[in-house]
Amino acid sequence: MSVLRSAGSSVSCVQHQGSRPQRFVADRDRHTDRLNGLCRIGLDEIRHRKGQKYMTVVVCHHSGKVVWMPDGHGKNVLHAFFEALGAERASRLTHVSADGALWIAKVLAECAPHALRVMDPFHVVAWATEALNTERRAS
Repeated sequence: MSVLRSAGSSVSCVQHQGSRPQRFVADRDRHTDRLNGLCRIGLDEIRHRKGQKYMTVVVCHHSGKVVWMPDGHGKNVLHAFFEALGAERASRLTHVSADGALWIAKVLAECAPHALRVMDPFHVVAWATEALNTERRAS
């Protein structure tokens, strides 16, 4: 497992209107196929409403654009992404960054076994900070 450098602003700085970023909806409504040409992607879930309402976000690391963003999260949603992507385009993925969730690793092993799974920097820093705090408290 490796660490992939990515733009943290890819998801966080997108303007929101309702529950969906405007840019993604505009391209979807123009029938733009954002899944073409993907090779390095990032996966994450974001909470977008009060309660436990989540969206899965797939970002192209090359362009920095959101390429897929349905409501929900989990194994079934990630499988739906790979169904939309198709086996041929999934075979072109070289790197997939995500958090350390075991269900993500299982779906990637099944749908994109050749792609290098890498840890996103946000989670690596959070885990390292927590480990340092644990050691500091223990001493």
